[in-house]
Formats: sequence, structure tokens, C-alpha cells
Amino acid sequence: MTDIWTVRSLKAALDTSEPAKAGEFTARILEGADPVLLVTMHHHGDLELFVNVSEAQIACSTLLWPCDEQEDQLAFNTFLLKSQKLVPLSNFGIGTVDGRDYYELFGELATSSPLDTVIIELRTLAENAIDAATDLRHAQVPAA
Repeated sequence: MTDIWTVRSLKAALDTSEPAKAGEFTARILEGADPVLLVTMHHHGDLELFVNVSEAQIACSTLLWPCDEQEDQLAFNTFLLKSQKLVPLSNFGIGTVDGRDYYELFGELATSSPLDTVIIELRTLAENAIDAATDLRHAQVPAA
């Protein structure tokens, strides 16, 4: 059984993993009231993933694009909710940064997940974010 991860123990494990040694990603801790792990996915255009570790779960997320840049937000939001099942291991949401709403992609894992599973989640989230930005950002969706 895997130990329960903390931000610091997860960073240490990621730093010594084979993918990190091969340059696939780097991780650093952003200090704050609750420290967050920032994982830069170098094989995915230096996409930044934010990893929160709580007692209940590991939450990984990345910002996609500002909501106010999306044409017909209502129709797009409805489309996202209806097509949610097409994005494996990830969910769409809206997060606010500096008073501006952004589309966000996120996934969750148990804090007892093995390191290999955490790495799979990071890769999958990065791939899904690239696909979403490529395929969905300027997609023409039916009006709500």
C-alpha cells in the first residue's frame, strides 16, 4: 500500500521518478497558506499543472482560456456539460484568477494513489488540456 501523499513527499517522489529524470516534467512548491505543487509539463509545451494535496484527495488542474473570450458562453458551457464523458479522467470547470474567470480542466486522485497513477493523471490532464485548447476553444457549438 502507498503512503498518504503530502505536497512535499509527492514533490520528492516526482523529482526522483524516471519521467522527471528524462526531462518530461519538473515540479516546484509554491508556498502559501496551503502549499501547492506546480508541475511544468515540458513535453506538453511547458503546460503548468497545479497540484493540491489535502487529506482527502490530490487535485490536479490547469487553466485553459478566459471565459470572456469564448463566443456564446452559455451555449459553450452547455456543450461542455453534455460532452463531459468524452474527456477521460478529466473534468471541466471555471476557476477565477485575479477576478477573471477561466475555463479549467481538472482531475482528482486518492491521496493513497501510487506514484505511477499520479504520473498517468498528470500526463492525461496535460494531453486533455492540449486537445481541449486545440479542438474546443474556437469550436462552433449549437446555440443553447
